[in-house]
Amino acid sequence: MQRIALYPGSFDPVTNGHLDVVRQAVHLCDKLIVAVGVHHGKKPLFSTEERLAMAHEVFGPVASAAGCAFDASTYDNLTVTAAQQAGAILMIRGLRDGTDLDYEMQLAGMNQTMAPSIQTVFVPASVPVRPITASLVRQIAAMGGEISHFVPPSVVAPLKAKFA
Repeated sequence: MQRIALYPGSFDPVTNGHLDVVRQAVHLCDKLIVAVGVHHGKKPLFSTEERLAMAHEVFGPVASAAGCAFDASTYDNLTVTAAQQAGAILMIRGLRDGTDLDYEMQLAGMNQTMAPSIQTVFVPASVPVRPITASLVRQIAAMGGEISHFVPPSVVAPLKAKFA
């Protein structure tokens, strides 16, 4: 049986924190699906297509190097439903700190009730990327700050262009 894992998020933009989670997750599964959430009530900085392209460009080579199949797709329903539809048995969630853990434990409990066959796997962020959040990265970029420490090289120019 193929171990399929779903890693959901907005990825607006892809950050080094996301990359850190993917680097760990590809060793836990045979196929990793990065699921880009589409929330109709929110206006992301990057379009859905741009976020999917970033995911493929940044995460695809990492998965390939680890011998893990990779795909990126979108979803606009419950994350647990997206995981079921993808055939996932694992849901990957990154943790930066205790606040994340408290929130993620609630989600994991609700998801387990709705889909007992899907196990949530918490991946702790490596120390250098723990403070990174996509919202802080967007704020820094909007104010002309240096973002290259927080996002993969291929994301720097597109992110700066959004605020040019």
